[in-house]
Amino acid sequence: METDRLRQMYQTVCEAPGGNGFRVERITELPSESDIDDCMAHVHAFYEILWFQEGVGRHVVDFKSYDVKPGTIFFLSPGQIHHFDHKAGYKGVAVKMCTDLMRDTYNTFHAYGSTPLYTVDERTSAMLLPLVDEMEHESQMYGKFGNVEILKSLVCIFIAKIQRYGVHESPQRFDMLKPSHQLFIHFRSMVEKEYMSMHTVQEYADRLNVAIRTLHKSVNECSGKTPLSLINDRIILEAMRMVRYTNLMIKEIAAELGFDDPSYFVKLFKRCTGHLPSDFRDMDIA
Repeated sequence: METDRLRQMYQTVCEAPGGNGFRVERITELPSESDIDDCMAHVHAFYEILWFQEGVGRHVVDFKSYDVKPGTIFFLSPGQIHHFDHKAGYKGVAVKMCTDLMRDTYNTFHAYGSTPLYTVDERTSAMLLPLVDEMEHESQMYGKFGNVEILKSLVCIFIAKIQRYGVHESPQRFDMLKPSHQLFIHFRSMVEKEYMSMHTVQEYADRLNVAIRTLHKSVNECSGKTPLSLINDRIILEAMRMVRYTNLMIKEIAAELGFDDPSYFVKLFKRCTGHLPSDFRDMDIA
């Protein structure tokens, strides 16, 4: 494996010349049309909604395994590594959206601690199917007046119906009228951008212009965790990806993640995962 293997694993619909960065694919078509082996771990540079209408199996996302059954819908963000146990029997829809198209929309894709996974019943599925057809049709209208705006609107309605009528694995809802929830979202967004360079709660509190106590209260209210645990969780998730899917030396991974002392990074990794990085690299895991 090359040292930049993780970056090379990215596949994108965003770089297609002359496209609108939006694609609807029927999952039954993927084996013949896709260059990606969906049973091998891979990562995208785009947002993806996977709606399974037939078939059962397992879907592994960032080292966590989830059941696949009819009516399950996954929301995947850029950077998440995932794969399936097999392709046989899966039928459904994959909606792929460029990061530019989704820039102004949805915390739906950023579950902040859990993969967004919804289950919809037959009644809800019947409401969603016409929207899929409309999105597929509009995705082919690149260059036509209002194309991107219509696509965004259709995606908004599609996701809103899933959120309204679907069953989510976590009941947590964020109320953006509450200052504490606003602060939490801003904190998690900042962690996603700065986790390689900012490792302390004080740094985030300073950047957010709030007291550490205020940040602790907000994070605990919204997640039941501490700010430091969420910072470390994000660092270690990226470390797990790099340890598993690159040939970088452990000290190189530590340096890329902003650690001057590789031994401290190793201790943190062991404390959070229960394994040394070198052992985790060689483990037989999904």
